[in-house]
Amino acid sequence: MFKSFAAASALAFVLAVGPAYAQSGPSAIPGAVEEFAAMRDGVKLAANVFKPAGKGPWPVIVSRTPYLKDGPKDRENAPAQLAAQAKRYTDAGYVFVVQDTRGKGRSEGAYLAFENDIEDGYDTLDWLAGQPWSNGKVGITGGSALGITGNAAAMAAHPALKAAYVVVAPSDLGEYRAPGGVPKEKDTSGWLKEQGVDDKVIEASRARIGDDVFWNRGSMSANRKYIRIPIFNVGGWYDIFQEGATGNFAWLQNHGAKGARGNQKVLMGPFGHGELSGDLAYPGYEQALKAAGDQEFRWFDHWLKGAPNGIMDEPPVSYFMMASARKGAPSPKNRMMTSANWPPAHRQVRYYLTADKGLSTAPPTVASKTTYRFDPAKPVETVGGANLTFDRGPMDQRAIPARQDYLRFQTPVLDKDVVIAGPVKVELNVATDGPDTDFMAKVVDVYPDGYEAIVLDAPVRARFRKGRLPDDVEPMTPDAAEELVVDLWGTAITFEKGHRIALHITSSNSPRFEVNPNTGEAPGARKLKPRVAVNSVYHDAAHPSALVLPVIYPAN
Repeated sequence: MFKSFAAASALAFVLAVGPAYAQSGPSAIPGAVEEFAAMRDGVKLAANVFKPAGKGPWPVIVSRTPYLKDGPKDRENAPAQLAAQAKRYTDAGYVFVVQDTRGKGRSEGAYLAFENDIEDGYDTLDWLAGQPWSNGKVGITGGSALGITGNAAAMAAHPALKAAYVVVAPSDLGEYRAPGGVPKEKDTSGWLKEQGVDDKVIEASRARIGDDVFWNRGSMSANRKYIRIPIFNVGGWYDIFQEGATGNFAWLQNHGAKGARGNQKVLMGPFGHGELSGDLAYPGYEQALKAAGDQEFRWFDHWLKGAPNGIMDEPPVSYFMMASARKGAPSPKNRMMTSANWPPAHRQVRYYLTADKGLSTAPPTVASKTTYRFDPAKPVETVGGANLTFDRGPMDQRAIPARQDYLRFQTPVLDKDVVIAGPVKVELNVATDGPDTDFMAKVVDVYPDGYEAIVLDAPVRARFRKGRLPDDVEPMTPDAAEELVVDLWGTAITFEKGHRIALHITSSNSPRFEVNPNTGEAPGARKLKPRVAVNSVYHDAAHPSALVLPVIYPAN
């Protein structure tokens, strides 16, 4: 993942080392000294420690990884690459520490994905602060899984932790694993299997879709109130954890505790959790990645060394405004922008679904609905989007052929640009003939030649339409219209003149999401045979459905 970061960011290779492999023998990374830290329960975690030349003590930057501090055994150049990455930190005057998380690599204990990282993060910081080569000031860095462990350490609120640099990490793992109450199939289960998690544990995780203490114990959204440090978040518009970067920034910047409030930054680029697929290539992609990587040392120099480098005098939000980007013919409207906060000032504009499969800013006036049959045995195929383990990015939705259970609504050809930046949602009035079903929404940028570039997509499971606390879960009343809100997270894109804005509605997206059997049974307790659901989307005056876009005003 993040091949482009490999040239631009000091933490790149640590992000990219891939799934764990069994380790034997000491670390063979040039320049590293392997040291062990004892956790509160006696379990010892292994770390590679890289020190600058000269006499310390020095400030420390740490990464906590489930992807092996020594790199995978089958990657011959891993030791040299890891040593080169560490050298960037030591040359900058930092001790750099890469630690295997519990149960991984040469660390002791059992691996339970992200369940121990608050306590282990605190104990690791305690150990780092007390080492003779440490001056007691510690920063934490990393992306993806390493960003999750970084956020966990920040929530632990050890006084030695002074700042964090977090690349692509979520605000809520429970919501990421089952957005809208729909389990992510290929990415979540597949990733856990790669990490060696037992199938029974994975199935138990799939069954826990509701809102409970199991998820909230390590959730940023529930526990970021304890964070007291500055965090620089980096995210991508097509990243699996996209909302985490903007969501964590916005909450901490505006509502955080002393030390956190007003001291946050975020940078959003036109990238995903790996290379983008499809026929689009955003100009400035590499520059956005490099900008993110360059900020890391400025951030730590300011907060760990007190360097007067001006980073806190700059706008707290930098984001890439996407636009038309066919390979070889990108629009100059693709550009980096800044803002004083996230989201930027905008107005919500509703694009209402119409009976003729249109989108209109005028509310509907006639009674109408579109009905289709959703057969779980014949799901709609996933084509692009914010994926981890398979093709991702702004892929062409024309790969999904015309079918009665895939509805395409779109505006007329735009006579002027529509510029959006901020959260996007869909308000759907729907009905189904059974107790439960799913609805999927996609925002699509339709090019003049017909290319249907997916921008955002998300699901909602009907039984969770009122929330995911136990008392909120409620089956649908057959054939009764109800409103569901699909949270599509956010983006920044210019729908250019000559394009169309489209909203695609369906009830499946496989293998991205689990296919709903339409029986109303929860995962892990299913005994009934899957059934075909008859689903309806309303678009009339009494039951309007709308795509809600954050239009920047005035448009830039």
